[in-house]
Amino acid sequence: MGTVRVVTQRYDADRPHEQFDRPRRHTRPRTKERPSYADADDGWVVGMDRGRYTLLVGDDERVVTAMKSRPLGRKAVVVGDRVRVVGDTSGTPDTLARIVEVEDRKTVLRRTADDNDPIERVIVANADQMVVVAALADPPPRPRLIDRCLVAAFDAGMTPLVCLTKADIGDPAPLVAALAPLEVDVVVTERGGDLQMLRERLRGRTSVLVGHSGVGKSTLVNALVPEAELATGVINEVSRRGRHTSTSTRVLALPFGGWIVDTPGIRSFGLAHVSIERLLAAFPDLAEAARDCSRGCQHTASDPECALDEAVAAGTLDPARVDSFRRLLASREGADLV
Repeated sequence: MGTVRVVTQRYDADRPHEQFDRPRRHTRPRTKERPSYADADDGWVVGMDRGRYTLLVGDDERVVTAMKSRPLGRKAVVVGDRVRVVGDTSGTPDTLARIVEVEDRKTVLRRTADDNDPIERVIVANADQMVVVAALADPPPRPRLIDRCLVAAFDAGMTPLVCLTKADIGDPAPLVAALAPLEVDVVVTERGGDLQMLRERLRGRTSVLVGHSGVGKSTLVNALVPEAELATGVINEVSRRGRHTSTSTRVLALPFGGWIVDTPGIRSFGLAHVSIERLLAAFPDLAEAARDCSRGCQHTASDPECALDEAVAAGTLDPARVDSFRRLLASREGADLV
């Protein structure tokens, strides 16, 4: 027969809990001191693809490939970010640097999937101008989506510019008139036409192009930056929708000075992150008048005793401008998915 070994443990009444605790691992305590990265280089994120970031580093703008350090988190780095980078920043092929810090952003252009989505998606950081590209025909314009893009631009503190394409087959007058009270600049282009006015508005600035598929963004980019060689799509004859030709966000240098950020085509622009107060702040004259509104006023036409209506009646505000502002407010109610 086998021998059974019985192990006994003496019970100590003075230490009843310690006897049954799991043995603790002897690991080094985490330090709260963060590295200073004093020797890190400054970089600018101009592209990203599958966890790898393309940076311009140093005064000579070396093209460097980098990865994100783990402490920065999953979505901490976006195109347009100014960052601090360590490791091999020589730009030599097959080398990899590491992004360790993200500088404070001057502007952040963001959107949500829809107006009920609490998760914000950052499109680009540190751009100072949004160019809303809309076709006048083929596919037809979507004024409500234009309004929603303008709301996002105002919220981000960016200068909005509307670029209407394909004026050779569509009339720009209705859209130009609708945008006039908002004091938004509009540039009208046509296929094969002169882009000098658009070049002047882009010169020396960092501009992000936004628009749904098929409106001609890639065609514009190819005309402005010939070496970009972006693929251009065709319009589906049944749905009249364009095909996505840009698949990722990237920054391109303009030969006449400045930068453009090309983005994939969008089908919706959720504004769950935009508050009425931030939108109103983009219109100083309306914000001044709205100070006399009662608490909780939403500044819509149905709000009783809205100070905007009183200012219109007194002749101190342009009624067309108030109506246009309220049109932007209304655009926040439900995403334009058409």
